[in-house]
Amino acid sequence: MKITLLDRSLYLKGLMLLIRKDQVIHNEEKALMMHIGRTLGFEEDFCEKAIEEILICKHVVDEPPHFSKPDIARCFIKDGLKVSLIDREANDHEIAWLKSVSRLNGIDERFVDENIYNALGQIHESVQNTLEIRNFEWE
Repeated sequence: MKITLLDRSLYLKGLMLLIRKDQVIHNEEKALMMHIGRTLGFEEDFCEKAIEEILICKHVVDEPPHFSKPDIARCFIKDGLKVSLIDREANDHEIAWLKSVSRLNGIDERFVDENIYNALGQIHESVQNTLEIRNFEWE
């Protein structure tokens, strides 16, 4: 699936907003976010700085991303669930925020609920190999 630079930026920013929902960034979340950032073509230093500052930055607008295609939003939600559940805790704020992403992108909220179990089953050492972003090609 083709993805634009704007959608890649929204994808990374959206996941950054997601990991700050519980006000704690666990080591597993940081490692996964670094992998996602590199996979999406962003510099490692940029990703590291963004992760470090996401909890303290007051100027970041916390609104769900609106992607150019619903298929990209579906991938984002699936990857968002993996990021959210990497610490093995389902935070209500994270799930509610992913549901707001689904609504904004014209996807039924049930899509989030239906994919929680699948995401939990993919949380293990090689979760990076199950990420939806692996299916993207740059436009």
